[in-house]
Amino acid sequence: MNTLAHRIVDALAQALGPGPRPPVRALHLPPTPWSGSKDGEFGALELVDGSLGLAYLLLDDALARLAGGEAGEGLAGADPLTIAHWWVERGGAARTLGFAAVNALTRHLFDRHGWVPPEAPDSIAGLDPQPGESIGMVGYFPPLLKQVTARGARLTVLELRADLVGEADGVRVTLDPAELAGCTKVLATSTTLLNHSLEGVLAACHGAQQVALIGPGAGLWPAPLFAAGVTALGGSWIVDGPGFAAALRRGEPWGSHARKTLLDATTWARWTNVPSA
Repeated sequence: MNTLAHRIVDALAQALGPGPRPPVRALHLPPTPWSGSKDGEFGALELVDGSLGLAYLLLDDALARLAGGEAGEGLAGADPLTIAHWWVERGGAARTLGFAAVNALTRHLFDRHGWVPPEAPDSIAGLDPQPGESIGMVGYFPPLLKQVTARGARLTVLELRADLVGEADGVRVTLDPAELAGCTKVLATSTTLLNHSLEGVLAACHGAQQVALIGPGAGLWPAPLFAAGVTALGGSWIVDGPGFAAALRRGEPWGSHARKTLLDATTWARWTNVPSA
């Protein structure tokens, strides 16, 4: 198959090369049941070199399943690239683990090359909405709405929940992906990668000048994403691995152990000596 997810895993494997890879050290999960806090929405797979890869846990009841031992048994010492393939080959909790493994291996490679993404200028990937501009958002995230509408831009939100459909205060919520076609800039969370819906989003907003993926899980190997039309990745760069893991396991805020970053295609091209589009 030649899906975007397959291309990401294949490119990651090529970048890793034939040499040894750091095996898995541990899976870090927040307390169950989910507390309702954002800090309890993500888990992390840690490699023995300290690399951490995050993944959203509230799809397919992954948190409860992983906490109950599903797909997570025998992870210590496992090959993370083998687990990374679960993202494209399996579903449910195993898919979530695979996604986390892709992120962990990407962090391993970034550290190996000495690459550190620049700090993010804001929470909306530096899209800089302008008055009258049409901005698209995939998923209804109230904390981000005002960062767009306060600039005088119009916001179209693609949602799955029919009860949110409507229009008010410069925000239009729709179930129809085709309505993203008129947006010049689009913001989507990394969950669209986890659940393999990003390609449909990219097809719907093919006219957008900027498409940014944001969220703690937006730490995947970037090259195939930039080639597919994504222009920036806004993720969470863990600066204190032990502190992060301890806070996550206790269900405490872990933001002080990470910083928000923004990697764009131009920076990536400079790092890798690949001409940018």
